[in-house]
Amino acid sequence: MEKRLLELEVQNFRSLRQVSVPLGPLNVLVGPNGVGKSNLLDVFRFLADIIQSDIEPALEGRGGFESTAFRGGSRAPSNIRIRLKSTWTRHSSPNAPDEYELQITRRRREGKDTLSRQESFQFKRTKGRGRRITIQGEKAQVVDTQQSKEQEIRSIGLRRFSSGLSTLPRLSDDAGGNEVAVLAERLASFRVFDVNVNAARYSSRYSSGFHREALWEDAANLAAFLLRFSEEHPEAWDRLESDAKEVLPQLRSIDFAFPSGPAGEVIVVLHESGLRFPTPLADASYGTIRLLGLLALLYDPNPPSLTCIEEIDHGLHPQALELLVERIREASERTQFLIATHSPALADRIRPEELVVCERGNDGASRIPAVTQEELEAIVERSEGLPLGELWFSGVLGGGL
Repeated sequence: MEKRLLELEVQNFRSLRQVSVPLGPLNVLVGPNGVGKSNLLDVFRFLADIIQSDIEPALEGRGGFESTAFRGGSRAPSNIRIRLKSTWTRHSSPNAPDEYELQITRRRREGKDTLSRQESFQFKRTKGRGRRITIQGEKAQVVDTQQSKEQEIRSIGLRRFSSGLSTLPRLSDDAGGNEVAVLAERLASFRVFDVNVNAARYSSRYSSGFHREALWEDAANLAAFLLRFSEEHPEAWDRLESDAKEVLPQLRSIDFAFPSGPAGEVIVVLHESGLRFPTPLADASYGTIRLLGLLALLYDPNPPSLTCIEEIDHGLHPQALELLVERIREASERTQFLIATHSPALADRIRPEELVVCERGNDGASRIPAVTQEELEAIVERSEGLPLGELWFSGVLGGGL
């Protein structure tokens, strides 16, 4: 049973006044700047921040409720609402998904604003049984249900403005801790991957005695990650190297050097046709370094549950996109992708069910998706084989530049 996020609903979060986005294994967000793609991704950052630090610090990191809430319209909204469905926990399914909802409400009392939160979790526990947790004020109520009948109700004390995402995972399974922990772990693992070429081109610390380190969001530990990967997954390493050679015709092989000894730092070196000496990655082109960083991400055997890549095509030759899209689909069996792009060339290479068109109305509200799946499929059928990127770029799908 595939474990993934099924749907995200958002109200009054930045430009997201009212959006409901179905999510598949691969989701490519297309649209010009300012339509809300980054705001959609920030919803996941916001939830991850809540797990790490709780609601109030997560809001303060965005300038407070006023700056985080929707700014359009004639009146400021009184609440922010986030709801998601997934199949992350053990007994969930598309017909009985995990559900989580958070609502943060602002009220004016005695001349000052006060914030409150309501949360709810719903999980499938075993055949015929479910669990619902509702949080309001300083209490969390746990209800075990069977065949739509309430079986048991318990109350748990909480701090007034603490989130269940940050608090309940520490509780026992009887109090819902196990299922909430799974949900919190998946959301906390969300990352936005963006290769920092200046950092990735240089050496990184490595020792065979160190714990296995994940690839960093900026790929600054690229050399150490690739070395470890080549040692522990030799067959997958051969495929990664073959992919790099397909896109970089002069590349003969990828190797490693240890300028300060095997217990110190490692660098990546490239053996290229026609050159007498290997090329340190520090001297490689911008596109070559980005390509290796992206391949490292896509071959990562232990990725997070949600991975975002912004402007994946930046600095790459268009011929690299065909291969990258194939590898992204393969990797989407291990991690769910949200990819934000302006590139018609990338959109040309994806399927209708993977495309999410983003627009923004005159009222400042984002429309995501701006075209339903049914509408998109009908447009594609009438287009007589025109690629998606051309349809989007021409404005037929909306969300044009």
